[in-house]
Amino acid sequence: MNESRSEYIEVRGLRYHVRQWGDAGKPKLFLLHGWMDVSASFQFVVDELRHDWHVIAPDWRGFGLSEWTHEGYWFPDYIADLDAILEAYQPESPAYVVGHSMGGNVANLYAGIRPERIGKLVLAEGFGLPPTRPDKAPERYATWLEEIRKPPSLRPYHSFEEVAQRLKTNNPRISDTRAAFLAPHWAEQLPDGSIRLRADPFHKMVNPVLYRIEEAMACWKRITAPVLWLWGDGVWMKKWLKGDGSLLDGYRACYKALHEESIADAGHMMHHDQPQEFARAIESFLY
Repeated sequence: MNESRSEYIEVRGLRYHVRQWGDAGKPKLFLLHGWMDVSASFQFVVDELRHDWHVIAPDWRGFGLSEWTHEGYWFPDYIADLDAILEAYQPESPAYVVGHSMGGNVANLYAGIRPERIGKLVLAEGFGLPPTRPDKAPERYATWLEEIRKPPSLRPYHSFEEVAQRLKTNNPRISDTRAAFLAPHWAEQLPDGSIRLRADPFHKMVNPVLYRIEEAMACWKRITAPVLWLWGDGVWMKKWLKGDGSLLDGYRACYKALHEESIADAGHMMHHDQPQEFARAIESFLY
């Protein structure tokens, strides 16, 4: 296993944890994790990379070892955080960025907002949310107001073994060994002996602002970098898109240079299920 090292930097007033692997003099590769995940999730992929990279993987605000805001978490903040991280680690040239799920959504928007900053982009099932309807706005705002009054919480666990089992429940394909490795990165032990996830419960709050797909697509259309979509078995994406696969044709039309590849025998957490194939697909595209 390639050992990672931790660095803490200030990103827009928050203490951000940035996990790194490899020699700082090698080409840089940025890996962005998804919702309720952590940077350590990419350990298995890093172990399978064939080329020498300086891999840079932040814990998003409110996740892992990065500082919590104890408030809401919004896409504009993630976009601004990514901009600051790229400026800190690779200000001089366009970056190679891989984003999984939520991390892919952030990178996808950013690549159109600052197209000159992205050299190549890999989106592992992270290319858009289902459209919303304006008439849902009052209900969404009302839900948000109720959650401010009674903030959400995350249940405690009794052991890291229980956390590992939660990982396996979420993703039956993950091996016992990988789940056991991730459990202490995914969670932490408190002074009273209980175990809690390394995630701010405010991540569970509803976003009061509806996702507007037209705005997202306007950003994607400005992307100049080649883009790779990586698919798992598609089950999660069908659920995410509420069965409306026709949406993807409109999404595809936004990109100037789009490539797609499926990872066999892998679900949404493909970097856990098939890290060797995930690493191969990334490097084949980047090289």
